[in-house]
Amino acid sequence: MKKKLNDDLTLFYTNNFPYKSKYKSDKKYFVTIGIGGNIGNVKKRFDKLFLYLKADARFDILMTSPLLLNPPFGFLQQNDFLNGIIAIQTNLAPNEFLKNTQRLENRLGRKRSFQDAPRTLDIDIIFFDNKKINTPKLTIPHKNWANRESVIIPLKLMNK
Repeated sequence: MKKKLNDDLTLFYTNNFPYKSKYKSDKKYFVTIGIGGNIGNVKKRFDKLFLYLKADARFDILMTSPLLLNPPFGFLQQNDFLNGIIAIQTNLAPNEFLKNTQRLENRLGRKRSFQDAPRTLDIDIIFFDNKKINTPKLTIPHKNWANRESVIIPLKLMNK
């Protein structure tokens, strides 16, 4: 199902987006990740990511947002992006969690060419518990998250 929000923004509802777990997690950290992509069958790739995360005992998926189709920013000569939010609980520390998300991106065909480039899959750590981290490899909360419709709209819809 899809719902047009305006000329630029469309919501998509699929089997796994939105999703809400019936179970409580006993894992230590609450993590919010943003997912995005604009190359190939992004919905199918998001479903694969969802299933990988669900099958991995290190992660408990708590909920997901609907998916948002929205225009690119930064580099504008590319297709619109599909974006969503996934809330997870894990016992992995932030840097270990980052390594795992990067492995998943690679497993699902991510190629890094330049900043804001078209991509098959991007996984961003938006929040990691209430931690503030600022290292060359990891910034939490994610830089500029509050200025991106691709994060704000799915986040609001997930928490309704």
